[in-house]
Amino acid sequence: MDTADLILTSATVYTVDPERPWATDLAISGEKVLAVGDRDEVARHRGPGTAVVDLGGAFVTPGLVDVHNHHALAGMADLFELSVDPAADLAQVLAAVAERARASGPDEWVVGGSWGSHLVGELSREQALRALDEASCGRPVLLSDDSHHNRWVNSRALQLAGIGADTADPDGGAIVRDRDTGRPTGLLLERAGIAAARAVHDAAAPTAEQHRRASRRAVEILHSYGITAFQDAGASREVMRALQELDGDGELTAWVVSSMLINDPIFGFSPIGAELLAEGERYRSTHHRPGFVKIFLDGVPPTRTAAFLDPYLPDHVHGAHHHGELSMPPEELAGWLRTVAEAGLSAKIHCTGDASVRATLDAVAKVRADGNRASRFQIAHGQFVHPQDVPRFAELDVSADISPFLWFPGVIPAAIAEVRPPELAGRMQPNRALLDSGALVAGGSDWPVSTSPNAWEGIQGLVTRQDPSGAYAGSLWPEQALSLAEAIEVFTLNGARAMGLAEVTGSLVPGKSADFVVTDRNPFDGPVTEVASTVVEETWFAGRRVHRRSDR
Repeated sequence: MDTADLILTSATVYTVDPERPWATDLAISGEKVLAVGDRDEVARHRGPGTAVVDLGGAFVTPGLVDVHNHHALAGMADLFELSVDPAADLAQVLAAVAERARASGPDEWVVGGSWGSHLVGELSREQALRALDEASCGRPVLLSDDSHHNRWVNSRALQLAGIGADTADPDGGAIVRDRDTGRPTGLLLERAGIAAARAVHDAAAPTAEQHRRASRRAVEILHSYGITAFQDAGASREVMRALQELDGDGELTAWVVSSMLINDPIFGFSPIGAELLAEGERYRSTHHRPGFVKIFLDGVPPTRTAAFLDPYLPDHVHGAHHHGELSMPPEELAGWLRTVAEAGLSAKIHCTGDASVRATLDAVAKVRADGNRASRFQIAHGQFVHPQDVPRFAELDVSADISPFLWFPGVIPAAIAEVRPPELAGRMQPNRALLDSGALVAGGSDWPVSTSPNAWEGIQGLVTRQDPSGAYAGSLWPEQALSLAEAIEVFTLNGARAMGLAEVTGSLVPGKSADFVVTDRNPFDGPVTEVASTVVEETWFAGRRVHRRSDR
């Protein structure tokens, strides 16, 4: 009989194991779960050196899994950048910029975000640019929106980026111009923002140590919410190197799957595509797996850059038949997916409109027809899915990466409602339909698009389809609600399955990594409207405690 190093007893253990969903005791040996069961079953693994902790009935669940975030960007923002509430109005954004600018050097960039999608109309006017110029005190400014696809910059930043009145829109992007004067307003959509991002990088590229600090800080924050595994949805060479180095030094306390960029309409990273894929394997380590690629197939709905089967509402720029567009032709997408599959990799494809979802499913169908069943394919976001395409997820073994938390009313759904027909705008996140069709539905935060990676907010919203904060009234397509057990599985075992980590984490069964969370409440015992208030008391990764609430 194997002897445990640690036994947790008198707990309420929700294992997310369909064979045995509930237990009272948990035995840990080294980095792995040794036994799960009742007191007598687990006590057989107790030896003279076994530490025993009585949890007094506390709720224990597997470490949570975030299938989609940008941890390094979030870490950089937390440590080094200006933070703005996405719900802020223009005056509040300008006040935050002015405060930061006054504390900055004369040539120092003011970088940060996120301004909310609801401000697109205001920022499309030249008077907003003049206000930003005044607030910035001559410092160059770059602010990302809540989707992190679009940027708002001031006149000095436009100059440093080489963008003037006569600059043509890049392919896949738009330099927004005042409807009366025709001059740039500083609002840069999609690829148009890359020149400004590169200007920031040229002025002050993050050092290797800053990359390490950003990843380390992000993992600390993730642990505070009980997250022990995540997929970075757009990793650069520098991010992957930082993760590998942290792991080599014993400082990477999470399972991390990196998605290497095939195309890059928003970040300005280099290299991307085939060159980055050729390097990926060198950054593999015990807890870091560079096993995915990332493809952006469209943009985002609020700026009319997502690709839809039905047209957007008309505005002064777009006519009555604007559908958005794909970032690459369908045959190019299919070619990349074949290349990825042949290399033994998997793919995450960004799709926010139903036309991009359909194009991705069509491309995956071609790869599956070739006989490849091993590669994992994830449709990221997928807020809008045509009903005819819902069953194709399960048929083609395509995971639904539902991120960020857009299954309840909020800033982004409100912005989408301004550009999409009313009868379609609210038909977002068909999570119930996908799950019932047999699809693998996995939860992600898209942090820092979501202001925090708190999966408990996402879990409550999946069940209620209502804003957990109470800031936005009503519900969003309540027929698509999940049960609490289903919602927890979406943010544990389903995420691990989608990322290719189900053999090591996502549920509490013998042989898996000892990744678990102790919380201040049993979410099954109280009102579901209080689930988002769950506090993580402790987070454990690979058999050691990596977070403990500071005020305990």
